[in-house]
Amino acid sequence: MGFLSRFFTRCRPRLCLPHSTRALSTFATLLAVATAAFSAPTSQVASDGVTLSEDAHDYILSNACVTATVDKHTGNLVSLRYRGLELMGHGSGIPGGYWEQNTGRAPQVIDSVTIDPRSNGGRRAEVSVKGISEGRMLSPSAPGGGIRCDLELRYGLGRDDSGVYTYAIYSHPANYPADHIGESRFAAKLNPKIFDWMTINAAVNKRMPTPRDWVEGTPLNMKEARRLNTGIYKGQVEHKYDYSAIQFDTPAYGWSSTQAFPLAPSQVSSASRAHVGLWFINPSMEYLSGGPTKVELTGHLDLSDAPDPVLLNYWRGTHYGGSFCPIAKGEAWTKVVGPMLIYCNAGNGPQELWHDALRQAKAEAEQWPYAWVDGVDYPHAAQRASVSGAFSVVDAQEPNLHPTSMLVGLSAPDYFTTGWARFGRTPPTVRVGWQTDAKHYEFWTRANADGSFAISKIRPGTYVLHAIADGVLGEFVSNQITLKPGEHLAFGTIVWHPVRYGRQLWDIGIPNRSAREFFHGDDYRHWGLYLDYPKWFPHDVDYTIGKSDFRKDWNFEQVPRVPADDTDGREPGKSTTWTVHFTLTPAALGDARTERAILRLALCGIGTRHLSVTVNDRHVGELDNLQYNAVINRDGIQGLWSEHDVIFPASALREGANTLKLTIPGGNPTSGIEYDYLRLEVAPNNEPAKHS
Repeated sequence: MGFLSRFFTRCRPRLCLPHSTRALSTFATLLAVATAAFSAPTSQVASDGVTLSEDAHDYILSNACVTATVDKHTGNLVSLRYRGLELMGHGSGIPGGYWEQNTGRAPQVIDSVTIDPRSNGGRRAEVSVKGISEGRMLSPSAPGGGIRCDLELRYGLGRDDSGVYTYAIYSHPANYPADHIGESRFAAKLNPKIFDWMTINAAVNKRMPTPRDWVEGTPLNMKEARRLNTGIYKGQVEHKYDYSAIQFDTPAYGWSSTQAFPLAPSQVSSASRAHVGLWFINPSMEYLSGGPTKVELTGHLDLSDAPDPVLLNYWRGTHYGGSFCPIAKGEAWTKVVGPMLIYCNAGNGPQELWHDALRQAKAEAEQWPYAWVDGVDYPHAAQRASVSGAFSVVDAQEPNLHPTSMLVGLSAPDYFTTGWARFGRTPPTVRVGWQTDAKHYEFWTRANADGSFAISKIRPGTYVLHAIADGVLGEFVSNQITLKPGEHLAFGTIVWHPVRYGRQLWDIGIPNRSAREFFHGDDYRHWGLYLDYPKWFPHDVDYTIGKSDFRKDWNFEQVPRVPADDTDGREPGKSTTWTVHFTLTPAALGDARTERAILRLALCGIGTRHLSVTVNDRHVGELDNLQYNAVINRDGIQGLWSEHDVIFPASALREGANTLKLTIPGGNPTSGIEYDYLRLEVAPNNEPAKHS
């Protein structure tokens, strides 16, 4: 009955009908239909190139080393064979490769061949599975929620490709209801008998626990974390968020094998035994959300009783601050996500395979935009625009400032949307900027050391230019610019004056949108570090300006103080107060009667709603309703970044010794704060901030 079950779950009419009309009354009729459906496939063959064949339920794309099987009803990648070896896993959940939302529940499903290899001498094939939603909900049970858009999923294969390309086209006609696309990604469950090593970047490059290790582990304070009781990591905690990474800095990531497998011959290699890898490659970051600082999940072992290795490519991520993709009623909207490459390779071990994948990622980026993508909203090279220029950062209070790691980018102008409803509260109206936008495209580059930059391959449209840099608090934001097809816009030299309210009294840390420069910030990828805080700082952080070193005297996260015997993170902690001591001379203090003080707090991790501030034991302000970004509980070092100003009368300060205290309330051990940077300034009451 296995193949008959497969028939009914995957071989359905393109126009979906009520269940009763699809029911077959007798086993004889069932067997006849099933036999017809599984008869020999029809083939579209191109000699010594790509072969495209199909049967009632699948498309099969093949070249000399790769064979990809695509379900005609759901658009899922149900099989991917590399030189005869099946790389997909089928242990739990959705098998193989799949987009978060698929076409399986669409009222109409249209499958088609969009590139026929017979028409191009076997150079390339591409297939499409398109779901017409008619404004109804598609994939309502998907982890990220359903969508009320039309959805087209495509897969492509070229003659010399060592992997298959996939991309998704989301379309919302103006007559569809309003929508808000939730979490969305392409994911793959991989063969656990092959893949046992995962490489995300140089810091996350390791043999993984076995599926058995995960199954026999002890659950901790969250479903994603277990203390392992078997295997090479016995006694350690496995937590899937320890493999998160900044997408912009992760061009190729995946799984590989520590053992060699027999492989069929290919165009470049005879039959042999070799280690095997499977990698996700984003040739461009333009279709991903959250810009160049967005942290997302990348891969892990599946959270199940039959865990496969998992690889994830989020284009609308919800982690570490999340993103928004709202579509209004009456709005015509479309977005092309991808193409991304699922790259397969063989070699002498995980490190060689990873470096080969990085070389392939560079080659794919050079080919972007792909000339073979057609029939969708995807401008080719001649229609794309470019910009160039140079930034000069001028700060009178820091004349020797030399910013590093400057990122320059173009994003859509900010817009407003409704946030999430939580605990019965009315959803707030939120401003969506480049950190939280998934609806539009973004284009970023890392500037040269002298501040010069060039961004190419930009879709025509209206944008705002941004710049951020290590060592500079805040960001540069331009007026709106409109780029036409094929246009090059030269900005020349842009002078960036970072925002200052007044004269600086002191600061702590480095403004870099991360807490990595603080104590333990260079080794943060471990579950439960918040439980170690009382051991590291038994009397809480007590920091003296001019004497203390933030690298060892300022913890990377301020969290509630948990009981000493809490080893699994299930107990609430007590409120925590950090103290900053500083001395003011009369010249530094100025005329306190006519000035205001501004405590500028840049936050990169938020797990609490409240932060209270006192100066010389006088309450001067409180941050309330902070936007949770789940950095601490996900073992992160940065997430959605935000700046908050606590403004109070300078009369709260005094000549000589002063203390400033930062207090978070008690609660869950992860309900704290990660600071990026702190600065205290004073300014005349009537003097506005000096913006860039």
